[in-house]
Amino acid sequence: MSNIIIRFKKSVVILFFVLMVISAVAFLFVDVNYNMQDYLPEDAESTVGLDVMDEEFSSGVTNTNVMIENVTIQEAIDYKQEIESLDGVTEVLWLDDVVDLREPIEVADTDTVENYYKDNKALLAVTIESGKEVEATDQIYELIGEENAISGEAANTATQQKMAGSETMYAAALLIPIIVIILVLSTNSWLEPVFFLTAIGVSVLINLGTNIFVGEVSFITQSVAPILQLAVSLDYAIFLLHSFQDYRNRGNRPEEAMKLAMKESFPVVSASALTTFFGFTALMFMDFGIGADLGLSLVKGILLSFISVMVFLPALTLLFYPLIDKTQHKSLIPSFKGVGKKLIKLRIPVFILIALVIVPSFLAQSSTEFTYGMGEQPENTRLGSDINQIEEIFGESTSVVLLVPNNDIGKEQEMIQEIDTIDHVTSVVGYANMVGSTIPQDYLEENVTEQFLSENYSRIIINTDVGAEGDVPFSLVEEVRNVASSYYGDEALTLGESVALYDMKETVTADNKLVNILTIVTIAIVLLFSFRSISIPVVLLLTIQSAVWINLSVPYFTDTSLVFVGYLIVSTVQLAATVDYAILLTETYKQNRKDMAALPAIKKTIDDKLFSIAVSASILSSVGFILWLTSSNPIVGSIGLLLGRGALLAFILVITLLPALLVIGDKLIWKTTLGTRVYKEEKHEDN
Repeated sequence: MSNIIIRFKKSVVILFFVLMVISAVAFLFVDVNYNMQDYLPEDAESTVGLDVMDEEFSSGVTNTNVMIENVTIQEAIDYKQEIESLDGVTEVLWLDDVVDLREPIEVADTDTVENYYKDNKALLAVTIESGKEVEATDQIYELIGEENAISGEAANTATQQKMAGSETMYAAALLIPIIVIILVLSTNSWLEPVFFLTAIGVSVLINLGTNIFVGEVSFITQSVAPILQLAVSLDYAIFLLHSFQDYRNRGNRPEEAMKLAMKESFPVVSASALTTFFGFTALMFMDFGIGADLGLSLVKGILLSFISVMVFLPALTLLFYPLIDKTQHKSLIPSFKGVGKKLIKLRIPVFILIALVIVPSFLAQSSTEFTYGMGEQPENTRLGSDINQIEEIFGESTSVVLLVPNNDIGKEQEMIQEIDTIDHVTSVVGYANMVGSTIPQDYLEENVTEQFLSENYSRIIINTDVGAEGDVPFSLVEEVRNVASSYYGDEALTLGESVALYDMKETVTADNKLVNILTIVTIAIVLLFSFRSISIPVVLLLTIQSAVWINLSVPYFTDTSLVFVGYLIVSTVQLAATVDYAILLTETYKQNRKDMAALPAIKKTIDDKLFSIAVSASILSSVGFILWLTSSNPIVGSIGLLLGRGALLAFILVITLLPALLVIGDKLIWKTTLGTRVYKEEKHEDN
């Protein structure tokens, strides 16, 4: 294979660049989905309910609140009619839909009125068509002006769509120079980093382009996957090119040096890629579709990066290696010789410290307070400011939509009366109670009845004074479902933002256990065959998993909530991406252990590999922290912070805890490892 690549190097380079250009064009036609609810399982009640309502009713679930200040009731109705006429708006509900405004407003139910009109401020419940969030919200903003406010799911989606492209470019603009600086410091050529980034950059673009065959990707995948692929797989290119330079320094001709480098790199890069590959594959088994979406993109990315490094990079290097020679520079980083001796002295204190914190960290990371939606919007954004503005006047509010068979108005009215007594329910609006007690049936216009009745179902809107997620909103969803089920059984369907988030919580909580088990088991199997050892996989996984638990416990100890999607993804990604550090150190230790005792072997290993591990960790950590700093999306920002902190923690434990475990468990490790010859004269160790 290496002979073919070297012989047809020009053709290989041209082929990859052609694929890159085609993929870059294809990428422009990949749709991005910003709706988290679309990734819930098809059998989730909120998903089933949404499908039924789409079939039965012309309008969807209310997904936007619009607050207009200093208006009379008639002026609010005028605004309502103007908003209803906008492209992308399918329905606007307001006070005139639930109260007969021909009668004095003072005689109407106060709680019902104040859900929609309070202190001369009107709160309109708007339904915006999926896919038209940006256009519709822009038109609403233009209509209501700067002093008024918008909030809700559609506003969240529109904001993320607007920010996603610019924030990705901003993150890349910050990240690439930082990576270049790190790579320049880690090499002896000014041009070598360009080869690294070109090899992985080509695979990233091809990966993005091949998403056209998937159809669409989530906004999380679009924001996170390319940068994560770059950070995780850059090591493959670094290892191959460093190996190539080593063989050239020994006097081998470039072609021969590349053959030897490819042969030496293949098993190491393969093992590294496999652990990451299987770790990311675990995400694809999630019922929550975001995991499968991101997992597929990352699995493709790792595979394409591996192919690019083993096929494209050798051909590219052999074509342009004279440029590397012409841009050589002296090493810019001092030698790490002697660091191993200092670090290994910490083995007992480190071992004791981790033993003390590991159990509390494990318990804390599973007790963190989670959010399941987009998380809190930053207050310095228009959306964040609008949300606060609306909540100051009308408080937190969300609506639950209930669909029930429309064959028994008496039973429906009885159920509505029971739901109305549930804590935090401020009003219940349905055809049955409007006919029964609020508005005489003769006064109801056809367009009003269409809002609440279809051929088979009756639609009931339950207004509450709580937010979309949390213990109280989720408890309320359960109560509404229980009451509805007692009247209609499985025929009753609930939907809405809080219902979707409740279903999301139930789904991802179950996913968490499955994904973590699959990740650990698959990586353990790869390590088992790579090292032919029972104990080494345990040592490596214990080291990295400790870093994961400590990382994910920080939000609990700092009393901050954590976006669960970020938690779920990072708990997998951190393990899959940083176990490579442990593999590199352990493999080197294994080789050194053949010729020297445990302590000298681990000291030499740390001296030799500390810098390489530091380079990898600093790149991954930089990626994470830059995502955190540049993204206004709480989910992407959460993933970034956890990833950045996790990479640092993994680095620290790999150079402190892992050496301690390898030395302390040295005898057991080699007794449980097949086919490994080790140096026996440990009585001559230098303590």
